[in-house]
Amino acid sequence: MGMTDSQFKSYIRFLLAFIKDMLDETDPEKKKAKAEELLDNLQKTLED
Repeated sequence: MGMTDSQFKSYIRFLLAFIKDMLDETDPEKKKAKAEELLDNLQKTLED
């Protein structure tokens, strides 16, 4: 089943907010953890 345009736009907004939050992080360890979490979530999305 595919996404509607609204669902896709919402997903993109979620990704943008997550990336902005990650870039604002000053602690390198926390930044790395957030990047790994994002990568893991994206990989899981592809596998579903």
